[in-house]
Parts: sequence; C-alpha cells; structure tokens
Amino acid sequence: MSKMNLVVLPLALLVSGAVNAATVNPFYVGARAGGVHYADFDAKEGNTHINPSQELSIDKDDFAGGIFMGYNVTPWFAVETGYTWLGEVKLKEANAKIKQQAIDLVGKFTYQATDSLDLYTKVGGAWQFSHIKAEGLSDRDDSLVATAGLGAEYHFTNNLSARAEYQYYHDMEVKPADTKINWDAHYYGVSLVYGWGAPVAVVPVVAEVIEATTVQLEPISVEMPFSFDSNELSAQDKQRLEPIAQRLVNFPEAQLVVIGHSDSTGAEAYNQKLSEERALTVATYLTKQFNIDPSRVSAEGRGELDPAASNDTTEGRAENRRADVTTPGFEIEQAAVEAIAQ
Repeated sequence: MSKMNLVVLPLALLVSGAVNAATVNPFYVGARAGGVHYADFDAKEGNTHINPSQELSIDKDDFAGGIFMGYNVTPWFAVETGYTWLGEVKLKEANAKIKQQAIDLVGKFTYQATDSLDLYTKVGGAWQFSHIKAEGLSDRDDSLVATAGLGAEYHFTNNLSARAEYQYYHDMEVKPADTKINWDAHYYGVSLVYGWGAPVAVVPVVAEVIEATTVQLEPISVEMPFSFDSNELSAQDKQRLEPIAQRLVNFPEAQLVVIGHSDSTGAEAYNQKLSEERALTVATYLTKQFNIDPSRVSAEGRGELDPAASNDTTEGRAENRRADVTTPGFEIEQAAVEAIAQ
C-alpha cells in the first residue's frame, strides 16, 4: 500500500477561486482566427449599376483574425467589443486589392446547453475600414455596418474556453472616384477565451450545537462507485460530492481524506495503481473545482486489500470498485458557524 500526500497539484489548481461549472466570470478576453468569404458584390458608377462579379474575376476568400474583450452583465447577456482583420478582396483583371477591417460592438446572448457547453448569438454594429489600392488609385473609406453571428463555446475550466463561430458583416464598401462598391463579409473561425473575476460562493451549513459556545460538526462520508477498470467521475458522481465540497469551502479547518479501492480482478500491482488513480481523481476534482488548499487533502490507494463485499460475485466486485471520501468531524466556535450562516 502506498500513500500520496496531495501537497502539489499544479494542473488541478489552474482554476483559482472557482466554485462550480456554472460560475460566470464577469470579464473575459480572447483571440480568434479563421477565414472570410465575400459575397453579394454590387457596384454603382455614376448613375449606372454594374455587377463586378460579372465584369471581374474576384478572389472571394481569405484569412481573417482578431482580438476581443467582453463583460458578462448577467449569465446570459454580455457586451463585447473587438478588432477583426477581414482580409483582402482581390479584383484580378483590375489588379486591385481591397483590404478590410472592423471594430465590433455587439450584445452576446447565451444559452447554457450543458455544464460545459454554451450556445450563443451576437448582434450589433461594426465600424468598417476599407482600403482599395490599384494602379494609379488609392482610396480609404469607413462606415457603420450591421453585424450578427452565432456560435458554440466549450469551457475547459472556469477560466479557459474555446469557441467556434460564424459572423456576418453587411454592406462593406469602398468609393473610389465615382464608383461605389458594396459586398458582404462572412467570417468563420475558432477562438480561445480567458475569463476572470468570479467571486467564491459561500453556502450556509446546518450544524448541531453541543455546548453554548461550541458546535460539533459531524463527519460527512460519501462512497463513490467506479466502473470496471475506470477512474472517471460522472456528473452524478460530482453531485454526490456536493455536501463534502460545501463543508470544505465553508470551513478552512475541514480536512479531506480519500481512499481508493479496487476489486480483485487482474494483477495486484495493477489494482493498487488503479485504486490510487481513483483516489487522486476525486481529490483533484475537489481541489481544482472548489479552490481547496492541497495541504488539507490526503489521498491513498488500498488496491484490493480492503473489500466491502465478496469478490466472488459480480455484485460484490462492483461494490469493491469505489473510493471512500470523508471530511472528519471537528469542533468549532458557534460564532463562526453563525457568521457563515448569515
């Protein structure tokens, strides 16, 4: 039997101050990259309409990218602004290039599909800057255009997420000489987002008063079942851990003890390692997700040495694939408990 003291968990502590997957950081920044497609070209020269798509060979695709920042006013609504480079339109026969860029200001409306996945739409305006350059001709134009988009955002942690999105820019334009050229830009790409600023939630705890000045907090224990040859936690498993997580968040004095077990199927050395991994999975989840100091946590694996039932039956082996999770009881000043409850 080997024991692992969780003194250092660098990856588990990537998220600082996070309480649960539903936590929304008020501030965020990000960078995005992808492509852009140009469509619906129209032009007017003097009082005459022309179709540049028929008159010229146009390269209608290019690379695009940008940066952005935002503020979550509520969990479902944010205000977002950013800069996007929207590439170059190439008018081949005219040997001309139109460079374009935009500064967005949009409202972002979010629907939380799962704990980790958000779906969203964006709508607002963009100040577009376009520059056409050809032989003997150079002209810059800017104007306010409408923009809208939609996408999906996956949260790796409470601070780090990635997006896949589409955004539409309507009626980009340049006006060289007596000609006005209009088109639409369709951006598509991926983004990496970093958020911060969410407070740590505090959950009230009910305790049993044993004296006028002290409170006895009873131990809390949870038995976590695991599938065969697995050390993964399901969403249901994480819900089982909520009472222990609340105790650890509310009381810095509270300790955490995790003991992993396995059934007797397979080699003893392999089962020992698997039991340690199960204990570490539970301890890492609580440490990372609830910002618990690793010095308060002890985790060990006991392999197949401490069965809860007989390994001779399928049901017994299922009971033995587990982790015992406990926060021991302790006494605390009644005033401290009342302060937390308020």
